Amino acid sequence: MLWLWICVFLLKEQEGIIFAVKCFQSTLEKEITFSGYGIHSGKPSTVVLKPAVADHGIIFFLRSEVGRLHGFPADVFHTIPMDFCTTLGVDNIRIETIEHLMAAIAASGLDNLAIEVSACELPILDGGAAFYMKAITEAGIRTQKVMRKYIRILEPIEIRSGDGFAGFSPSPSDAMRFDISIFFASSAIGRQHLAFTLDTDRFARDIAPARTFGFLKDVETLWAAGLALGSSLENSVVIGLDDRVLNAGGLIAADEFVRHKALDAVGDTALLGWPFIGIFYSFKGGHRLNAQAVRALLENPRYYEMTSFRS
Repeated sequence: MLWLWICVFLLKEQEGIIFAVKCFQSTLEKEITFSGYGIHSGKPSTVVLKPAVADHGIIFFLRSEVGRLHGFPADVFHTIPMDFCTTLGVDNIRIETIEHLMAAIAASGLDNLAIEVSACELPILDGGAAFYMKAITEAGIRTQKVMRKYIRILEPIEIRSGDGFAGFSPSPSDAMRFDISIFFASSAIGRQHLAFTLDTDRFARDIAPARTFGFLKDVETLWAAGLALGSSLENSVVIGLDDRVLNAGGLIAADEFVRHKALDAVGDTALLGWPFIGIFYSFKGGHRLNAQAVRALLENPRYYEMTSFRS
């Protein structure tokens, strides 16, 4: 059984890129609790991340007003289609804005968690996933004695909506790769592109700090729809009527916008239920289109196979 202890990660080098493929499932060493306000609801919310046994998966729990506990596995088949956030639930029992936490969970390589949420929306916190990454690192990760499964992409599959598209394609390397492009007419954003292999350290350094963003011209429309009620310059990048960034500290990088879209893509593709081996790509994508691509892949088994790795 020596292989059980040495095969925590397989370090591979392909196409000049060194990356790690985890052989085994993992969970947290200890609980994490955090609180804040939902970016859309503006309401307070407390979330507790609890370690879970192997093969438990990522499951969110919410107690309804009548006291019933509802559990929703973090997979695309338990989502409610929305444009402004990724939402789990059914009918009026919903857990909104899970994408940033899911991105941190995926980037940290966590497979099994019980996540208890006190309200209908996760708190926005820093507007990205940096807080989550730091909290997970401090809590520690425990390797479990069960093989980790991967979804290997075998054939390309793509979903289109207007002039935007999102899809999966095979990769010559055993890695989870992203190729994200965006275009906005605003001169503050324009056309931006980011391609990367998902790696915990790089994600924490370059992508997790990227904040959600929006336009001042859209604020009244969003408020009227009950959205962005908890948004502020503390958790969001706001572009003014003159196409200038209103945040006093500016951007973390000139391409912060596509970095945040990449963050969202990492979180949304985590709704596959297992990490994938291949490339996820999108142009002018969003939560709804990302979810459609994930669902299309899972509903067409000929496009993928399940696999595991050993040393």
